[in-house]
Amino acid sequence: MALIKSISGIRGTIGAQPGENLTPIDIVECTAGFAQWIIKSGAPHKVVVGRDGRISGEMVSQLAVQTLISMGMEVIDLGLSTTPTVEMAVPLESAGAGIIFTASHNPKQWNALKFLTQTGEFISAAVGQEIIDTIDSGKLHFADVDSLGSYRKMVGYIDKHIDILLDLPYVNIDLVKSKNFHVVVDCINSTGAISIPPLLDKLGVTYTLINEEVNGQFAHNPEPLPAHLIELSKTIQKEKAHLGISVDPDVDRLAFVNEDGSMFGEEYTLVAVADYILSIKNGNTVSNLSSTRALADITTKHGASYSASAVGEVNVVNMMKATNAVIGGEGNGGIILPELHYGRDALVGIAIMLTHLANDGRTMSELKASYPPYKIVKDRLQLTKEMDVDGILKAVETKFKDKRVNTIDGVKIDFADGWVHLRKSNTEPIIRIYSESKDIATATALGLSVKNTVLELI
Repeated sequence: MALIKSISGIRGTIGAQPGENLTPIDIVECTAGFAQWIIKSGAPHKVVVGRDGRISGEMVSQLAVQTLISMGMEVIDLGLSTTPTVEMAVPLESAGAGIIFTASHNPKQWNALKFLTQTGEFISAAVGQEIIDTIDSGKLHFADVDSLGSYRKMVGYIDKHIDILLDLPYVNIDLVKSKNFHVVVDCINSTGAISIPPLLDKLGVTYTLINEEVNGQFAHNPEPLPAHLIELSKTIQKEKAHLGISVDPDVDRLAFVNEDGSMFGEEYTLVAVADYILSIKNGNTVSNLSSTRALADITTKHGASYSASAVGEVNVVNMMKATNAVIGGEGNGGIILPELHYGRDALVGIAIMLTHLANDGRTMSELKASYPPYKIVKDRLQLTKEMDVDGILKAVETKFKDKRVNTIDGVKIDFADGWVHLRKSNTEPIIRIYSESKDIATATALGLSVKNTVLELI
């Protein structure tokens, strides 16, 4: 059981002890602290909220909504929705902030409150710390009876989101329709089931859905990694589909599966989408330090510049703004297209990828084979309260001081034949150990060399 406060939000496992898990007390305190920050910032006292399909979603949402009302906020509730839809709704509704109730790729026992600013972007680490400090100070101030807020539900925002993205110059509806694509979609028992079908309907794509009941009882681990996409892979082959689509529960991460059931790979979602964007529009790209080198290679091919940020959507967005990037995201399948909004968005990724595939004329597996052939290994170590993570990272940095080492987010070590990135997760009580090389054996060996160093230290 855990409670984590970071730039990715305040998330934890449902139940048990307050202050150690995500309990009703923690939900109310965190929401009130956020509302107090909104008031202090001078932003409109209006908050857009939405949730994914988790079992605890309605409970968490109701607690937070009533807390917002008690702080004098006007609440607009999108109900079951997606993270990118809520992100877009905040500025469109001239709201002062937003909250998404989702733990993204975490298993069903987790939930979270992801806080958005007036622009529909995630709050910064500094703002997050300010909110935490307010909560810890015990100086929360609620509205009197004559100043309570209000509540209203709003429907139709997913359709509005889809209509806006379909107007982008990178989406060719008629071309996609002409290809008569058939896709299989793993909805992971959440809001992908209510957002992806209407998008595919408007693109004229035939589809088969699996795990489409929105009940939060995830049919498999919801992180869209190859080990969790076995059913999707088998269904693609059975249906003789052109490709498979996998999203996480809040529809901001996107992974594709090829027509033969092999993995296109979540790392290559951004690579492929960026390749298509850059073929139309000149500009720079950004991903985080844990993402594949293939994006840098593709960017160079198009004559543009690539930059790497610390992990975390807000960090990627800040780097994109600083470098005027036209496309960015993360190797976990997150696509950020500034022309739509500064947030990871699986729906726009699907629309652009289908246009790319229709324009290219090759199969998914052939398209994948055209990209630089890197192999990435994603490993982890479970954290315990006794671990000195900062001390471990410093020791690893010292151990590999003869290599090129980057310490802006954990420790990233560049070797002659690949890299290893070691960092504390923003979303789980783990240390992530990612490694990449041109072949799986080398990537595995590089990762193990660093992991073994850590094991010697704990």
